[in-house]
Amino acid sequence: MPHALSSFAIDQKWPAQHPDRIQLYSLPTPNGVKVSIMLEETGLPYEAHLVSFETNDQMSPEFLSLNPNNKIPAIIDPNGPGGQPLPLFESGAILLYLAEKTGQFLPADAAARYQVIQWVMFQMGGVGPMFGQLGFFHRFAGKEYEDKRPRDRYVNESKRLLGVMDKRLAQSQWLGGDAYSIADIATFPWIRNLIGFYEAADLVGFQDFPHVARALEAFVARPAVVRGLNIPARG
Repeated sequence: MPHALSSFAIDQKWPAQHPDRIQLYSLPTPNGVKVSIMLEETGLPYEAHLVSFETNDQMSPEFLSLNPNNKIPAIIDPNGPGGQPLPLFESGAILLYLAEKTGQFLPADAAARYQVIQWVMFQMGGVGPMFGQLGFFHRFAGKEYEDKRPRDRYVNESKRLLGVMDKRLAQSQWLGGDAYSIADIATFPWIRNLIGFYEAADLVGFQDFPHVARALEAFVARPAVVRGLNIPARG
């Protein structure tokens, strides 16, 4: 019998075994694990599907039908607003949606709510793009460029962003305030990636940002984070 997700082309490539659950199409990258961590933190039932970059799954017509920008993560919530399926892409938008759906990790108080949202936007507009470019010029193909000015531009901007966050975290437990929130779920996977996978701790002088290091340690110790960092499991 057809289910609510059957009309979505992506369901043909990644068939839902549990069509009543949120469907997550992702890969355990800094952007991808934002959503798997959020799903683990909230306890929402979901089903994860691996979108493999090695086989260019993100460029397939089925995936593009869900996210025309060919980026992970993306979701379909079969029980979206009004009881209708909701397809959604962009990790920041998904975090906001899941926070509102569950009433978790985003304050109900309007002023506190926008304090958190501003830090989510800070991650999306600054931390992700800048750290990603630093990774390209330091760890990947860009490292072979003789001209180090592009790399140094992103190193300096990454240091500046870390300094902004360190000052904030000297004043509060988490980025959005004293309560853990989607601002932290959005940001700390990128910081972890910067000093881990990108091997850029020395390059950015990570030892100079002790408050960021303190919050990162607390973040990666959370059980839901431990689980979410490896979802979907790589094949």
